[in-house]
Amino acid sequence: MTNAPSTTAAPAKTPSAPAVTWQVGARPLPRRPDGFGEVEPTPPELVNRALPTKDLLPPPVGTAYASTISAVPADVLARSTWQPACPVKATDLRYLTMSFWGFDGRAHTGEMLVNTSAATAITQVFGQLFAARFPLEEMRVTAPAELTAPPTGDGNSTSAFVCRPARGQTTWSAHAYGLAVDVNPFCNPYTQGGLVLPELASAYVDRARKRPGMVLAGDATVRAFAAIGWSWGGNWRSPTDRMHFTATGH
Repeated sequence: MTNAPSTTAAPAKTPSAPAVTWQVGARPLPRRPDGFGEVEPTPPELVNRALPTKDLLPPPVGTAYASTISAVPADVLARSTWQPACPVKATDLRYLTMSFWGFDGRAHTGEMLVNTSAATAITQVFGQLFAARFPLEEMRVTAPAELTAPPTGDGNSTSAFVCRPARGQTTWSAHAYGLAVDVNPFCNPYTQGGLVLPELASAYVDRARKRPGMVLAGDATVRAFAAIGWSWGGNWRSPTDRMHFTATGH
């Protein structure tokens, strides 16, 4: 007797995650006369941005929030934008490590330099964001080369201390004192007239189209910073700096 061929269907294959095709920082933009990059339409890959996080520090153990505060290690200071001409002494900065959730749904450990006076409060803010599972793409110390690199318009690093002037000005930014934090810059762009920063983030200017990583009026991020006395640049009229939280009002 001949066995009949099996009619059992093969199990369906689980679709694999789409390959990440966007490489951040890979394509310099033409410069405008003001030194910023030309504002271009948001690439399709970034309209609903959810890039995975690259671990620079060991991820936290478990799912509980963890943070540390310490003097800035010499090797960290050396790879930061701090130099003697900055308006704050190196000893007036603190090095933070803090847990955060990535857009990949995983817990990661980020790093940040802030003013000593704000260190404890900032770890509390990001503890609240972790509890709310607010996603961040990356959190790392800004390197000197980033200040002079050609604009690529696709950065999305959450950071605090950067020794630079305020945008379009010659006076020091609040970031140069470690008293400002930019949260998910691409998801929360700066706008003034026709300028959008980052330059490829125009799709995120429409705040009615809510996507993960966006800071919106009255949300958990705004409330967490307000609780420590910091104001939000998303409330400004011109410019509107949606990524920006500051202890100085600037």
